Amino acid sequence: MIEFLQILAILIVAVLLATTLGHALEMPGKMRLDREAYFATQTIYWPGFTVIGGAAEILSIIATLALVVLTPTGSLDFWLVLGAFLLAASLHAVYWVVVHPVNKTWVEDIGLKGDSRRFFEVGRAAGLPSAGWKALRDRWEYAHAVRAGMTLAALALVATAAVVEG
Repeated sequence: MIEFLQILAILIVAVLLATTLGHALEMPGKMRLDREAYFATQTIYWPGFTVIGGAAEILSIIATLALVVLTPTGSLDFWLVLGAFLLAASLHAVYWVVVHPVNKTWVEDIGLKGDSRRFFEVGRAAGLPSAGWKALRDRWEYAHAVRAGMTLAALALVATAAVVEG
């Protein structure tokens, strides 16, 4: 049972890494875009990144937490999996505290419908519109780079826990 959960957690965190690393890898190119091109580019993310990336974030937290519960307390495996869980939960918090308010600001005038509209209505964007588009862009881009690093570290920890004895 625990081996299956380890493999599942590794796969889920790997899917999450694909989305966070994707954002980080395109950052140098996107930082060169003017305002109009940048905002046009941002809209391509919502369908796949919101649904697939969002699901992978939640599932990575659940899978790593399940591993924490099932792993013997105090073992090396336990500490590795606990680290992966804490990183998964923290990178999700970074999304809601740093990234989502920027997204919310950007979609205010787009007229989203259905699930997309409901998702972006969550939380608030207080004070961000006055920051200017470049400040918002920088906040969004650098937060995603940090999230990619956190996801890579979580994947390394959960994978290491699966292969080490202890």
